[in-house]
Amino acid sequence: MLTSSRALRSCAAALAVATLGCAPPAVPVAVNAADRDLLDVTVPALEQLYADKRYTVTQVVQWHLDRIDRYNGVYGALETVLRESALADAARLDAEAATGDRATRGPLWGVPIVIKANTSVQGQITTAGWEGFTRAGHELIAPKDATIVTRLRAAGAIIVGLANMPDLANSDTNRSSSFGRTGNAYDVRFSPGGSSGSVVTAVAANMAVLGNGTDTGNSIRMPAATSALVGVFPTRGVVSIAGIAPLDWLLDNTGPIARTVTDAAIALAVMAGKDSLDPTTRSAPDSLRVTTEGLAAASLKGKRFGVPAFIMAGSGIPFHGIPAGVPERAADSIRAAANMALRDDTRALFMKAVESLRTAGAEVVIGDGILPTTFATMASRVSTYAYMRDGTDRFLATFGPAAYHSAAQYEQVVGAPLYVSSIGVEEHFRVMPGVRLEQRTLERDAEAERNYHAPRRAMLAEYVATLDRLKLDGFVYPAIQMAPPDESMPQDGRVSEGPHSATSWVNMIGVPAVVVYAGNYANGLPFGLEFSARPWTDRALLGIASAWEQATPKRTPPKLVEAGLLSVVKARTAK
Repeated sequence: MLTSSRALRSCAAALAVATLGCAPPAVPVAVNAADRDLLDVTVPALEQLYADKRYTVTQVVQWHLDRIDRYNGVYGALETVLRESALADAARLDAEAATGDRATRGPLWGVPIVIKANTSVQGQITTAGWEGFTRAGHELIAPKDATIVTRLRAAGAIIVGLANMPDLANSDTNRSSSFGRTGNAYDVRFSPGGSSGSVVTAVAANMAVLGNGTDTGNSIRMPAATSALVGVFPTRGVVSIAGIAPLDWLLDNTGPIARTVTDAAIALAVMAGKDSLDPTTRSAPDSLRVTTEGLAAASLKGKRFGVPAFIMAGSGIPFHGIPAGVPERAADSIRAAANMALRDDTRALFMKAVESLRTAGAEVVIGDGILPTTFATMASRVSTYAYMRDGTDRFLATFGPAAYHSAAQYEQVVGAPLYVSSIGVEEHFRVMPGVRLEQRTLERDAEAERNYHAPRRAMLAEYVATLDRLKLDGFVYPAIQMAPPDESMPQDGRVSEGPHSATSWVNMIGVPAVVVYAGNYANGLPFGLEFSARPWTDRALLGIASAWEQATPKRTPPKLVEAGLLSVVKARTAK
């Protein structure tokens, strides 16, 4: 969230840009063989280029670093560029390749990736977009890699940079106090969505082949929708979130962002697995496997999907939920404030996608009884805000720097508190009619059953019962309620904090969801379609996404500009 003074400065800058006009046209760049081969390259295609000895890993990494040099100053996707370590890792892989032993190559061997700035990378500052983690002498320098970073490295991936993000992921757009604003790759004036908007801009702009996003309320899926990418929210427990600075750890998740479903599936298979640092992963069935097997042959014929009525109606689910102690009449007012209308142009694009599903052989069921507005009412009672500090302390205990391993230690050492959402002191969340939420630990809270566990179980049971009753393979709905806004001018009298979605309910029950490209708004910006399914059916859900991808027109890469009117802070270069 922007402070009021920062919002005014951003608004003033945006208005100044608006008076100057649109961004200049792209400067023609000579197309060479590498541009033809590597632009929008997929993981399988890149591995084949390596196998054919068309490119070394160093050449591929350098091509992506050159893209960063050329475009990051306009789009602001990367807060930190890991140039030296990326080239060193590339040289190491090239040396391995020279031995001729391909048996040890992982599934992401030599694939340039970006990591979101809230995800620990050993020796680097985990800024999480917040200036408080970059204060001189008090930086949050990661003592070790997050679990998913360890797995991505082991698979051969090469990290070229750390992606910008809004402060502690607490926004639906991408402006941070530690770095600044990120623009949409399809039009830099527009929002890429948040909080993984910088990852999607980096991947859409070919600064990397793929990246990891994090998602507390929509933050993988909504940004992917704005930029014609694939965003995967795995069943919570498939992938460890250990080492990721939390927003709301009971809602947080992480997953891949890629340009194709196959690339996303390859990355998810690497990221998945049990982890002693994340107890939720222990609930994953031992039989669970995420692979690319069968994706190419996947079909929508005979599939059956339901459209959640509450999303079409724009029924809101308040972020972090409403505690049980809030009277129902007051809760109704809080829910009404969270309502979010489905805009007409988005509705039209969604209904066009429904027709495409039907043309491909799927059945789509629409009706007021399919996850009706009462489902949103039920979801609103899953209350998590009382445990914000608990999640932060869990993260800092293992992934904090030597100087502090809890929120209390941070304040003692730095002389200022952690970011407000990290410690649960935002008045509009903790003070509600009849209730004042004080921070506590989940495991020792006597109110946890009625405030969190019981409503969550009821919500999940209703979700699964609807799938069973209607014999559905999953649900389908718009990934965003509105088009990405133009951030070069105020929207509704203020600097935009959107676009927004109505998909935070997925986080509350932790079921799998995936976003795919499904067309464009009139101004050319992309629209995304979201599918969700039963817990632990991630592989089947990726098959549905792959079938959609094969049955519909492919995304068109963005046309980037090399000069813009919005100023961007120069990315730091890490050693």
